[in-house]
Amino acid sequence: MQTEPTVSVILPVFNGQPYIQAALRSILNQSIANQIECIVIDDGSTDGTLGWLQQQSNITLIQQPHRGLVPALLAGIERARGPFIARMDADDISQPQRLARQVAYLQNNRFDLVSCLVEFGGDRSTQAGYAHHVDWCNHVRDEASISLNRFIESPIPHPSVLFRRELLNRLGTYRDGDFPEDYDLWLRWLEAGARIGKVPEVLLRWNDPPHRLSRNDARYDAASFHTHKAPFLARWLKSKNPHHPDTMIWGAGRIARRRAAALTDAGIRITKYIDIDRGKIGHFIDGIEVISPDDLTGPENGFVISYVGSRGAREQICIALETLGYVAGQSYLCAA
Repeated sequence: MQTEPTVSVILPVFNGQPYIQAALRSILNQSIANQIECIVIDDGSTDGTLGWLQQQSNITLIQQPHRGLVPALLAGIERARGPFIARMDADDISQPQRLARQVAYLQNNRFDLVSCLVEFGGDRSTQAGYAHHVDWCNHVRDEASISLNRFIESPIPHPSVLFRRELLNRLGTYRDGDFPEDYDLWLRWLEAGARIGKVPEVLLRWNDPPHRLSRNDARYDAASFHTHKAPFLARWLKSKNPHHPDTMIWGAGRIARRRAAALTDAGIRITKYIDIDRGKIGHFIDGIEVISPDDLTGPENGFVISYVGSRGAREQICIALETLGYVAGQSYLCAA
């Protein structure tokens, strides 16, 4: 009689011959390997990956024409038998204790999804942007911080997650579209009340090869991110902003105004722009006055959304607002 697995690992691959062996080995050598099924979806590889996978006897192999990541994920999920789904990419490496630690952490803390801290697998001098993102993800680690920072960017590395399979039926599954499928899923699940946490240990090496989707896919364009996030943020503001629908925007530059316009389209009314540029302060942009941070006296002025995303500036804005009595998640929020 075949034993049902505890964890179904979903591992899509397309032309992964240089690295699939190491990634797969790191899953098959997990400390709870006897409780795992590894479902590998070959998404139409043309480089010899499929031939090598066909020689492996300890995986469930799905072959399909090249259709992209989401169809591959859905095909793997359909075949999964375990109550927990774990993601893995074909170019990353899981530590031997990863899945055991995640299952225990999820169950002990009654989470719906858990991630973990990740090691940056790349050259920090030439891939500084991605390294900074990894560092930020590792900084955003407790449940409250994950929820609060979700509108900045995704704080959950996709290949690091393990979640309850029943969520897919209850809260929705991956969708194919013009936005990263994982970030879309986390936003939908968090909005629906899912509890997301992180094991506070480095359990995955998150590599940054030249072919990574976030480097080449238009869905990862910053403008697309903010357009897609705006309705989620607007709904969040409706429930959290005591001044709803009135909101002030920190940042009066072109990019911040474009992001604010997406919020306006979602039903939010922009009452003021806040900026340090003396050339803008006191003027009106599209009928909205630009004020100085010095004009703020406290939360009674209104809820503030910061759309300033330059490195270091976000932290300075948080300090300035909190000095005036603003509280993250209650009277202000960073969204870039």
